[in-house]
Amino acid sequence: MTKETKDYSKYFDFSGAKIISEDEYGKKIRISGRDIHLVSEPNYRQEKQRGKEEVKVLYDSAIPDELRMLGKGKFYLIYTYGCQMNEHDTEVMKGIFEQMGYAPTEDRQQADVILLNTCAIRENAEDKVFGELGHLKHLKTEKPDLLLGVCGCMSQEESVVHRILNKHAFVDMIFGTHNIHRLPYLISDAMFSKELVVEVWSKEGDIIENLPKKREGMRAWVNIMYGCDKFCTYCIVPYTRGKERSRRPEDVIAEVRELAREGYKEITLLGQNVNAYGKDFDDLDYQLGDLMEAISKIDIPRIRFTTSHPRDFDDRLIEVLARKGNLVEHIHLPVQSGSTAVLKRMSRKYSREQYLELVAKIKTAIPDAVLTTDIIVGFPGETEEQFEETLSLARTVGFDAAYTFIYSPRAGTPAAEMEDNVPMADKKERLQRLNALMGELAREANERLVGQTFEVLVEGESKNNAEVLSGRTRTNKLVHFEGSKALIGQMVQVKVTAAQTWYIKAELLNTKMAEAVS
Repeated sequence: MTKETKDYSKYFDFSGAKIISEDEYGKKIRISGRDIHLVSEPNYRQEKQRGKEEVKVLYDSAIPDELRMLGKGKFYLIYTYGCQMNEHDTEVMKGIFEQMGYAPTEDRQQADVILLNTCAIRENAEDKVFGELGHLKHLKTEKPDLLLGVCGCMSQEESVVHRILNKHAFVDMIFGTHNIHRLPYLISDAMFSKELVVEVWSKEGDIIENLPKKREGMRAWVNIMYGCDKFCTYCIVPYTRGKERSRRPEDVIAEVRELAREGYKEITLLGQNVNAYGKDFDDLDYQLGDLMEAISKIDIPRIRFTTSHPRDFDDRLIEVLARKGNLVEHIHLPVQSGSTAVLKRMSRKYSREQYLELVAKIKTAIPDAVLTTDIIVGFPGETEEQFEETLSLARTVGFDAAYTFIYSPRAGTPAAEMEDNVPMADKKERLQRLNALMGELAREANERLVGQTFEVLVEGESKNNAEVLSGRTRTNKLVHFEGSKALIGQMVQVKVTAAQTWYIKAELLNTKMAEAVS
């Protein structure tokens, strides 16, 4: 909690906004008749600091008895935006809600608490959230006792919190990525005080173990670390998620073993920079390769990890992945640009040549590895020639898929201070060309699979045809095939019959086994 005094007049347009009290629990501000309890706020200066606070590992995360029945007879609804880390945070919040007695609902008219778990990576993600808040304002007017909360990465941004306080004061809770475990107390405070409660920690978050989680399906995400220290010039994550903090290996391994006992078929190890795992340990020489080797001995059919930074992808990890077993052959390796000059402005700390050398190492050790990536077009200063370098790198690597984005500035990042001198028309045209190339590469890769046999984890019905099943290969290829719905959640063998751009068609093998399951 910061003790510094701020000039709140620069954040609010309301002539009546004023501080009405201030104590060790924060400040109270009144805006147009609404009391706001500012326990702690995001602060970019504090978020940029690294290593100035000791990160603690806390194992006692039990919800107090007096809050365990707070939600009895009530319903919660969470809207989730953004990456797998946000999805996993939502699983934790669902677990907390249900330990408090709340039940889930998809009907916002029925909900007693609605949370927006937000993403700050791109501008359009923020636009979606503020648009949703506009819709929810009418619901709040109809149901004054409804609790509305904004959490996640957007809440860690000063500008976002100030905008909510200024324009959306009907919100009841704002909390960040570091204090999700405080959710029971925030709900209680907002429910009984009728104040907008703002509690966003800018200090580095502690590692909170043993939080409840509500997972669904046969796949599970497991956080192995939090935060990022890379400070790419375009990226807000180091500010919103804090510095790199690795969970102890024994805690990760215990969680994965429990998931194996519960019957999960696939585990994805998560981190903003997952292959920096363990580099922050002072007392232990233990990194991602060591963790993957240990987890490979646990009886779960598939183990994945995401997202990697090329700078931290070391030889030890490649060596372990090459042994395969339950370690899959799909590697997501964001490149962002194929131009060394652009990569330098992005502060990615590797060159085009170094990235290609890493790809060659991976493909030598794992010849059937499938690589996917992230690419940004239109970064400040990107020339046509530099964009062409990105296209040529994509062709050289032969990516099977890519998440592609037009650059958008994020307040508080170094790139936001750069001259955004690529016209939007050029950005859109480049994105179209890049997507056309990626479609071409994806189709070619899928056509090479026709006639081959693969193991598929059956996930459910196809989104477009209830008569067709959908699943994924070890390399994360989407597969559609006909079969009994009793196969959902099972591993089956299929033979590829046709290639589409973004998925493959197949026929089910082992039909006797399939009939036995049905």
